[in-house]
Amino acid sequence: MYRKKIKAAGLSPEESDRIIARLLQEKFIDENRFARYFVNDKLRFNKWGRIKIAYELQKKNIPSAIRSEALATIDEKEYEETLLSLLKAKKRSTKGKDERDVYQKLLRFAAGRGFESREAIHCLKLLFKGNDYEEDFG
Repeated sequence: MYRKKIKAAGLSPEESDRIIARLLQEKFIDENRFARYFVNDKLRFNKWGRIKIAYELQKKNIPSAIRSEALATIDEKEYEETLLSLLKAKKRSTKGKDERDVYQKLLRFAAGRGFESREAIHCLKLLFKGNDYEEDFG
């Protein structure tokens, strides 16, 4: 991501490498810090799940080990609360033929936001008072 900006400046490859090495040495470029803050911001402000966050980090060429480490910093309680509040709000505006239809729409909505199926199903069970419609997706 930063290589594109340096290349756009029209510098030679040697100059680019020297600048990048210096920025890394001085900690101006720190993929670990970037990944941690990216995960935190996307969960809190964009309300994205782990799958979508991991995908976006991958698109930014963040190494797998750094992605995994950053995703591991997510607080499980906050993650569940975020998903639950998202689903509650969406449930109020979702219309369906019956409760099962609304459940399925909310499950697809959670998947679109990048939340894992098991997390979404767990939160939906709480919202639907224990009714379990997950067998429709097996």
